[in-house]
Amino acid sequence: MCGIIGIIGTSAVADDLLESLRRLEYRGYDSAGIAAIQDNGAIDRRRAMGKLQNLVKLNAENPLPGQIGIGHTRWATHGAPTANNAHPHATDRVAVVHNGIIENFSELRAELEKLGQKFTSDTDTEVVVQLLDYHLAAGLSPKQAVEKTLPRLHGAFALAMIFARQKMLIGARKGSPLVIGYGRDAMYLGSDALAVAPLTDRVAYLEEGDWAILSQAQAEIFDSANNKVERKITQSATTGGMIGKGNHRHFMHKEIYEQPAVLGDTLHAHWQPQAKRLSLPELPIAWADISKIHIIACGTSFHAGMVAKYWLEGIARIPVEIDIASEFRYRDPVMLPNSLGIFISQSGETADTLAAMRHWRAGKLPALAIVNVPTSSIAREADVFLQTLAGPEIGVASTKAFTTQLMLLAAIAIAAATGRGRLDAAQSLALIQALLQIPELATQILELDEVILDLSRDITAARDVLYLGRGPSFPIALEGALKLKEISYIHAEGYAAGEMKHGPIALIDEQMPVVAIAPYDKYFEKTVSNLHEVLARGGKLIVITDSKGADKLNMPDAAVLTLPAMPELAMPILYTLPIQLLAYHAACLKGTDVDQPRNLAKSVTVE
Repeated sequence: MCGIIGIIGTSAVADDLLESLRRLEYRGYDSAGIAAIQDNGAIDRRRAMGKLQNLVKLNAENPLPGQIGIGHTRWATHGAPTANNAHPHATDRVAVVHNGIIENFSELRAELEKLGQKFTSDTDTEVVVQLLDYHLAAGLSPKQAVEKTLPRLHGAFALAMIFARQKMLIGARKGSPLVIGYGRDAMYLGSDALAVAPLTDRVAYLEEGDWAILSQAQAEIFDSANNKVERKITQSATTGGMIGKGNHRHFMHKEIYEQPAVLGDTLHAHWQPQAKRLSLPELPIAWADISKIHIIACGTSFHAGMVAKYWLEGIARIPVEIDIASEFRYRDPVMLPNSLGIFISQSGETADTLAAMRHWRAGKLPALAIVNVPTSSIAREADVFLQTLAGPEIGVASTKAFTTQLMLLAAIAIAAATGRGRLDAAQSLALIQALLQIPELATQILELDEVILDLSRDITAARDVLYLGRGPSFPIALEGALKLKEISYIHAEGYAAGEMKHGPIALIDEQMPVVAIAPYDKYFEKTVSNLHEVLARGGKLIVITDSKGADKLNMPDAAVLTLPAMPELAMPILYTLPIQLLAYHAACLKGTDVDQPRNLAKSVTVE
């Protein structure tokens, strides 16, 4: 959720720390800070509330020297978003930055306060600092202090630590990711490869329970039992040039426009044109032997799973159950033999989804993961993973990651149906060809950007907005409402169109915009009946449909956005683009922070 950077080198590190934190802004944060070892061996810090520019200004006014340092962007969990609660937390002996949650911090704090340790913040993170400080004061070395501290910490953490008068940087992880970067004259720690991308492309990913001591020239890595281990150094594909906005005003707008390319990349990674079939990784269980599928995800990824339920049941005829990841373990689910779990996460580090997958795999059941980061925890721990080739998604509100998830889920549905004998080669090819059309159709839809901008003006003035859809368009209505809430702060709800008369219709009046996702499909006529009920009550109706649908509507009082004709399988993916643009333009007109909306984080790595 938060961002971490650590550097040990031969030159001043403050500017590089700040630049790396800038690359981590996409993760969401409400304060930021840096700390470094001064020439006299003492620890000094700079911390600021709000945007990173406030920290940059503070450091410009009073530059932080030092060749060993750590930095952090904090998203408040324990303790209000204040400068005093901002990381790094420090004593005279040690400074720490932390991603995650220390679940037993209350007990540790009470114990340490009885031992005379003085706390200065409301955070759970400070117990790590004070525990280390206590051991250091007792005469232990930094290595010994870390060895004693880590087993006491319950919960999830990625830690970067520096020590007064010591030329070392120590990192540790449990449940939250941490990467080591290998430079020419320096070593680095980061919460992901993007943090260290401008500094090095040689990285090693710490595994669960690992911790490491970094000097200027090397890293010593230890497992949870303190045994020295080796972790493979790989060349990261993430580069410094991958996060520019180009000629777009916001990352989100750029990422919406990248969708034709990344959708094509994601599908073509599995398309074999000579054989005219999709090639997906082999599962531990044959499709024909699967009796049930569980899909588990959070937020936008959960909406992708909802669409997949329609596809997998409709095309492959496999029963599908879908769960919000944060609820899955706690409802004591019945996990039957011959079931497949599909776990969806943009970052691959979503704490609830990772915990749900571990619970699933503890039942000896196969797990298929769909992630955007192949080196992530979920990708590494799943039996099989498929990568969405969306590239880095910097905007907090997911766009291209969502549609590439849908692309892979559609491919899975086709593979499942083929593997179960529900589709012959010709039928399978027809569905694949429907997916192959998507990049070109997406480009045509993006040409409607200015039209969508005009439609968004009515939404901007609204206090509440209703999104409606039927069948696979229902999850897209939910996603449209979520996007609007996330970045414009306008209250919005998504409903199955047939459910409108069961409550939401009471909200409709002349001030209520209603956005209907209504492609000309088998649900169209029923949807139109619901839309007439909206107009009869004075609602301001925006209908997203195609030319056939527009001809059949006969609603002169409705605003109609006409999309190109498309295959039915492609509809949920392509109808997502206009609802993304609708939310984007509404947010721009309201003047909100589109790429970093308040209170939100890109990667939710705490439960």
